[in-house]
Amino acid sequence: MSTAFEALLEEVKGAVDSVTVEEAHGRLNNGSKVVLIDVREREDFAEGYIPGAQNIPRGFLELQIEGVVNDRSASLLVYGHEGQTPLAARDLSGMGYESVAYIDGGLDAWVGAGYPSDRDRALSKAEQFRYARHLLVPEVGERGQGKLLDAKVLLIGAGGLGSPSAFYLAAAGIGTVGILDADVVDVTNLQRQILHGTSDVGRPKAVSAYEKLKDLNPACNVIPHQAYMTSDNVMEIIEPYDIIVNGCDNFPTRYLINDACVFTRKPIVDGSIFRFDGQVTIFTCDSEGPCYRCLYPEPPPAEMAPSCAEAGVLGVLPGTIGLIQATEVVKLILGQGDPLIGKLLMYDALQMSFKKFNIRRDVNCPVCGDNPEITELIDYIAFCSGVNLSEVPEELTAG
Repeated sequence: MSTAFEALLEEVKGAVDSVTVEEAHGRLNNGSKVVLIDVREREDFAEGYIPGAQNIPRGFLELQIEGVVNDRSASLLVYGHEGQTPLAARDLSGMGYESVAYIDGGLDAWVGAGYPSDRDRALSKAEQFRYARHLLVPEVGERGQGKLLDAKVLLIGAGGLGSPSAFYLAAAGIGTVGILDADVVDVTNLQRQILHGTSDVGRPKAVSAYEKLKDLNPACNVIPHQAYMTSDNVMEIIEPYDIIVNGCDNFPTRYLINDACVFTRKPIVDGSIFRFDGQVTIFTCDSEGPCYRCLYPEPPPAEMAPSCAEAGVLGVLPGTIGLIQATEVVKLILGQGDPLIGKLLMYDALQMSFKKFNIRRDVNCPVCGDNPEITELIDYIAFCSGVNLSEVPEELTAG
């Protein structure tokens, strides 16, 4: 370190605030809203970091900080190597951030004081190459890519919505992608179901989907479920997965999936399409957000909700809706952005317009409400047929 740089560093230290690791630990654990920035290179960050830190290498700090925190009144704590953190704090203050301090001693002092550190899932060289463009995005990076690689997502249906969702989730590096579909490929599917080709006609969709996704990303653990989802198997099927992507086109399965996910607290990224229109939302299926029954307490009459086979659908429409579903899945896994929780996004392809509506959890919902009436799986075909289940013999309502 040159004499001139040492003099500059001392001058900068006198002009910016610093905190000890003990003070930093207290601020990070007392409920204060503090943004922790690690300005070391990605290679150093991968070896270990203070829990909760966002990594922005010093050379990219001015370019990327606003993507992490744009609120100039936010409280920032910066740490890194000895010679870079005071300069980083100075530059952030120069950008207008009002409350900036650096942690004296950085990670070494933090660990030396006995405080815990984290280490992200290490990416192999092959993973670094394949997901190189993700690693350049601050909101993803190696940490986020590791989350994607560890995630397990189940797609209900390998049809119009499941096809684009599955392709992009596998391409993004979702570690495990389950595909549930009991149907076989029909030539009428090929107008929109891009997972399948003409040579797949007559073959199981789950098998066709498996082959396409493994060809796209051989490292992706693709699990085909060639089965109809019922009350007898739904719990076993969804148990290993973190997020459920619903693209089925019948109401009994929608209510079945919803209730099973409420009972297991698994989020549903739900999509549906009709001719030129589509919609997407996220049902968190917990005490905070709505479930499918909050939005649709009862199924509509069959004549009011025709299937694609009955009403038709624009072939490119499921591409748009399925990709929005895939985007929402990635956001949930990364913990980034503003997911469609409590919001219903509606798309009109003819007008090329999007509208967003707020939806709330219904405290009187029979499944996720404060005093739920439905606490176990029911006969969903009977429920969606308008049959009064209280009048059906008990032995007929199971499964």
